[in-house]
Amino acid sequence: MRFGGSRASGRFALKTLARAGFYGAAAGSVTAAFLTAACGFVDKTPPPTDAAPLVDGTPAAEDDEGDHGLPIEKITLPPGFRIGVYAYDIPGARSLALGEKGTLFVGTRKQGKVYALSDRDGNGRADAVATVAAGLNNPNGVAFRDGALYVAEIHRVIRFDGIEGRLDDPPAPAVVNDTFPRDEWHGWKFIRFGPDGKLYVPVGAPCNVCERADRRYASIMRMNADGSALEVFASGVRNTVGFDWRPETAELWFTDNGRDWMGDNAPPDELNRAPTAGLHFGFPYVHGKDTLDPKYGKQGKPPAFTPPARELGPHVAALGMRFYTGETFPPAYRGRIFIAEHGSWNRTTPIGYRVTSVRLDGDGVVSYEVFAEGWLQGRKAWGRPVDVLVAPDGALLVSDDKAGAVYRITYEG
Repeated sequence: MRFGGSRASGRFALKTLARAGFYGAAAGSVTAAFLTAACGFVDKTPPPTDAAPLVDGTPAAEDDEGDHGLPIEKITLPPGFRIGVYAYDIPGARSLALGEKGTLFVGTRKQGKVYALSDRDGNGRADAVATVAAGLNNPNGVAFRDGALYVAEIHRVIRFDGIEGRLDDPPAPAVVNDTFPRDEWHGWKFIRFGPDGKLYVPVGAPCNVCERADRRYASIMRMNADGSALEVFASGVRNTVGFDWRPETAELWFTDNGRDWMGDNAPPDELNRAPTAGLHFGFPYVHGKDTLDPKYGKQGKPPAFTPPARELGPHVAALGMRFYTGETFPPAYRGRIFIAEHGSWNRTTPIGYRVTSVRLDGDGVVSYEVFAEGWLQGRKAWGRPVDVLVAPDGALLVSDDKAGAVYRITYEG
């Protein structure tokens, strides 16, 4: 694997400049089988494949110096911001979690691996990588607590104790909870620990649009760190792959992906706020604030329906999100929400493939705007942002499962 450090500044970015050394360590594999369950509603639409969108992405060619040649000079940012490659050759890089000793853990989907990236010399580029798990079933979600790495597969959450001291020789995982549904469609999970100490684990709808009697589907669940006391926290959530808690209020905010096949411009993706447990966010009856579903909307909005705090772009595939808690971005950006928009897979005109920012005033959203874009060039995408994470030095890290990279965005004035 390789690690890189190029930068691009504002609207006029520079090309890849530097390479770092190679370090790799293979870990023992952990196997897990999965079953695909049928949807209660007969839906002939095949599950979208994130790794193969209809947009014809062209792999980046190597440049004259032998680097991967990620064209980050095409990414535009507000004046004063720069983007560099924190690490590349990280196939399928998706969800991000930071360890207590600064290790960046990276989940994947079809690759079945979890990576650990280290910046040992503190120069803003990863210089070591370890594969701490392999052979897993869509290990998209990663979270860290009390020295342990938690990994979410389709039907279970596992835990690697003392992982940062054993990156080259990871321990066998302990099973935290293996009672989640085995449906692959929207079964990959984003996980995080909340300020209440509980691990939040979503269960997506096993379909494009359907209604299931099992309350676990289309929900955000939570449980104790040991896997006990599993319960539904929020309902009517089609497929969230990113959430965070607002520092000032400890309230949960999350993205949600809208259903397909209602046209290019409907329904919207959503940014939601869940100040308390027991709320319903509409799916499958209503999408966005008031778009009734053609099939399930006839019965109207459900009890305890909570409209989104903001409707996002239609089919942008809003995934990871974080509140900016660093101190190195200008004051206007502090407290904003950054969202990784993975990009549409079947829209006539592609949309998304970018990082957006949301500014709040009280509990309301006052702006939703593009922060970083350029992964989509015309109809071709060379990269797809998945998750964002605020690093201890205030930089914003962005994962990209198409380019197999993690980027680092900084402000240098």
